[in-house]
Amino acid sequence: MAIKTRVLVIDDSLAMRGLLTQMIRQAADMEVVGAAADAQAAREMIKTLNPDVLTLDVHMPKMDGLEFLDRLMRLRPMPVLMVSALTDLGSDTALRALELGAVDVIGKPRLDSDRAREEYAEELIEKIRAARVAHLRRQVAPARAATPATAPAGPVAFSGAGSAARILFVGASTGGTEALKVFLMGMPADCPPTLIVQHMPESFTSSFARRLDSLCAPRIVEAQGGERIEPGVVFIAPGHSHLRIRRGNPGYVTELLQTEPVNRHRPSVDVLFDSAAELIGKQALAVILTGMGKDGAQGMLRMRHAGARTFGQDEASCVVYGMPREAFQIGAVEEQVTLDDMAKRVLQTLGRMQVA
Repeated sequence: MAIKTRVLVIDDSLAMRGLLTQMIRQAADMEVVGAAADAQAAREMIKTLNPDVLTLDVHMPKMDGLEFLDRLMRLRPMPVLMVSALTDLGSDTALRALELGAVDVIGKPRLDSDRAREEYAEELIEKIRAARVAHLRRQVAPARAATPATAPAGPVAFSGAGSAARILFVGASTGGTEALKVFLMGMPADCPPTLIVQHMPESFTSSFARRLDSLCAPRIVEAQGGERIEPGVVFIAPGHSHLRIRRGNPGYVTELLQTEPVNRHRPSVDVLFDSAAELIGKQALAVILTGMGKDGAQGMLRMRHAGARTFGQDEASCVVYGMPREAFQIGAVEEQVTLDDMAKRVLQTLGRMQVA
């Protein structure tokens, strides 16, 4: 008989504890071993029940979720999925939770339709499965440096705003918020034009872009659509739309699409990578970072067939070695690189690429 993932639900709302418990129990490979209303009860249950994964509410009485998470990750690190209200305040708090070591975050469930409940339950179960196999990495945001520590000693100059040369495309999912922070802190202010898809809730991407912008040398913004692609600017896909690149006059611009999800995601890494394969070809470079599932693998393969250079995060440095593994297994990844070396490797490669 297969061993089930043991889940402890922590939430101050009795109704929410009951709803999450009911949803998790739909999965044959999971069991809810307990439900706690506050941090004190959770501590005792962790000792006696030894769960594999926690779902943790951000706002709780006595001790809030962030303080509890901080203590937990220092004293007894374990996979935690944060449950947060989808608000600006909630998203800032949830992003802090990811910095403290939470594997992922999910919004509070919507109860406006049976379909919404079903979709939420599917996402909840998928994120718990990812948390169960995650490699825990506790990271706290360092202070912003004028010159990123991992950037090359001699700054690489990137010229030709929005030209076909040296455009960088990046995809990430579970664990990607911290991986992207490490990667982008290694980029100089005049980095190549960069477009990123990170799977995360709609209300989180704006806060995420602002947080990265406060830490990193390049300008980092949530894409709005129609912006000119130029050096020194990094575009993060908004959580409600696919992000693509399209021809502008001159150069290239961002494009947002609210078409159907791809690989169950919108934004989808495959959608972004496919636009790069179609328009940029051999002057593009793709990076696929930590994440659950396979989104981005086929798009990266098409980019490689079009002549792009392609890099995947290695297993040892991934929180979840899913998307990079899938891309590597189908031959889409040209080279596997540890996260700490990824920015330097990308800049080295882009510095050698010739303008068409």
